[in-house]
Amino acid sequence: MLFSNYTQAESVQVQEKGLKAWNKWKPEQGGFRATSFLFVMIGLENMGFIANMASMFLYFMGVMYFDLSGAATTLTNFLGSAFLLSTIGGFISDTYMTRLNTALIFGVVEILGLMMLTIQARYKSLQPSPCVAPPCIKGRDALFLYSTLGLIAIGSGGARGSLPAMGADQFDPNDRKRISTYFNYLLLSVTLGATVGVTAIVKISRDSGWDMGFFISTVCLFVGLAVLALGKPFYRVRVPGNSPIIRVLRVFVAAFRNRTMPLPENFDELYETNDKGEGSDHTQKIPHTAQFRRLDKAAVLREGMEPEPWKVCTATQVEEVKVLIRMMPILLSTIIMNTCLAQLNTFSVEQGNLMDLKLGKLVVPPASIPFIPLVFMSILIPLYEYFFVPFARKFTNHPSGITPLRRVGVGLVLSAISMGVAGVVEVKRRNAMNNEFKQISLFWLSYQFGIFGIADMFTLVGLLDFFYTEAPAGMRSLSTSFTFLSLSFGYYLSSVFVNVINSVTERITPSKQGWLQGLNLNKNNLNLFYWFLAILSCINFFNYLYWASWYKYKNAETTEDYEYCEKDVHGSVASEETNKEAETKNASPGGDKETSQNQEVEASQ
Repeated sequence: MLFSNYTQAESVQVQEKGLKAWNKWKPEQGGFRATSFLFVMIGLENMGFIANMASMFLYFMGVMYFDLSGAATTLTNFLGSAFLLSTIGGFISDTYMTRLNTALIFGVVEILGLMMLTIQARYKSLQPSPCVAPPCIKGRDALFLYSTLGLIAIGSGGARGSLPAMGADQFDPNDRKRISTYFNYLLLSVTLGATVGVTAIVKISRDSGWDMGFFISTVCLFVGLAVLALGKPFYRVRVPGNSPIIRVLRVFVAAFRNRTMPLPENFDELYETNDKGEGSDHTQKIPHTAQFRRLDKAAVLREGMEPEPWKVCTATQVEEVKVLIRMMPILLSTIIMNTCLAQLNTFSVEQGNLMDLKLGKLVVPPASIPFIPLVFMSILIPLYEYFFVPFARKFTNHPSGITPLRRVGVGLVLSAISMGVAGVVEVKRRNAMNNEFKQISLFWLSYQFGIFGIADMFTLVGLLDFFYTEAPAGMRSLSTSFTFLSLSFGYYLSSVFVNVINSVTERITPSKQGWLQGLNLNKNNLNLFYWFLAILSCINFFNYLYWASWYKYKNAETTEDYEYCEKDVHGSVASEETNKEAETKNASPGGDKETSQNQEVEASQ
């Protein structure tokens, strides 16, 4: 069905179906054995995707004949669309089909797009001719190129929106320790795949032609999808539930309808059912919070009225919407960082193209410079997981070592430093070229790439962990796709910044040329653009600090309730919690060992 308009009884049946599916998982299903198939798929997909991100800027300039700003905005718009469409994949996998089927279907679409890209790179008849005033691509060639980019964006976005949540589904949702470890391994698989991509595939593109590089990317993705499909017997498959967007809309509509109703003095009087909450699958009810109290009116049941969708919602449904609202400022506070990331995929690659590419007898393609931070990340991620996290856990008692929001904060600081360093390196490069007619080494760029790579290690995993664990169970694919939504907005904002800054600076500079205009980077002021982003990142960090301190974790009040129960002299509620733990132990497919791990995590929380 296109829209979910379940009655209350039908909703209970849907949740019971999800609960039975959860409890009937076989012992061999789930865990890191299941996610190993996902890691292979994600590594192979990113092998091609990251390689194309790193080199497609040069492809646009050298084959499609865009100018400097045109190539940059085309690439950032493409990447922005790919990451934006991850929310579509998340929505579909939450609502209409399993996350596995969503990833497989969209993966096939991405393969089709890569095949078309390979064909256009192969045949000159589908490429534009050089012209005096770029962009030179028009008509049929432009239609073919943009259709190709659209298919790749749809396919990669849809798969990326479902895979992270699918992997996290393989673990007990209360096991924060193993879920955090999973996201670290997820980033490691991305990093290892990207490392091979920016070295081997980029070299193949340079030596054997762009078409061969795109063809290798297509083959890698095909093998990845085959491996993902082979792992089906080992996956824990979550049954799709009601549309998360419809559930959110119901809360706002019910709150508006009940806007004249007074709120009860005791919030325990808000409407709630004995089931687990509509569309929330196997999760517990979310404790009431005092924020956004007007939304509580959606859970006020009029006297003598039967509960119906769009007229009244449960208190848990209202709290689900509150959680999503509280997430939004965190999401928006990370956009500037991803705007900085867009520069490393565009202007920094062009910087490298004008530098000394030799390392001894080896000539390094400029698109391969991300190899250095990727190697750092491949080493640092295991060190972080096996040494830093256990060490930090002794002091913080947090399963992940530090909270996801603190991890994101570290990444934001490092991204600002990266842009400051990038501006200094650009000044050194341009002065050497203009004054001494000398090219500095390509590896000067490793400073900005390396610092930002570490920043990405902190921020990406922190956001994935945060959005997955904080989101209601029926919205976890959609919620984890918020991470890629931030990337999307960052790339779009980069395009806006480039166009606006060029428009403003061409009016105020003595040369009447914008900071980022033309084809000659030596006559531009890229360093000023980098420093502008560094200053903006510093301002954004203080904005993030405010919202991060304002945010209250979903389980915070539950933790306070547990502590209160332990102090209760009668121990009645504490006994009830013990019984719940025993029930979880019996129902857990992982047995006693997994249950004891969950209890340790709950104790640390």
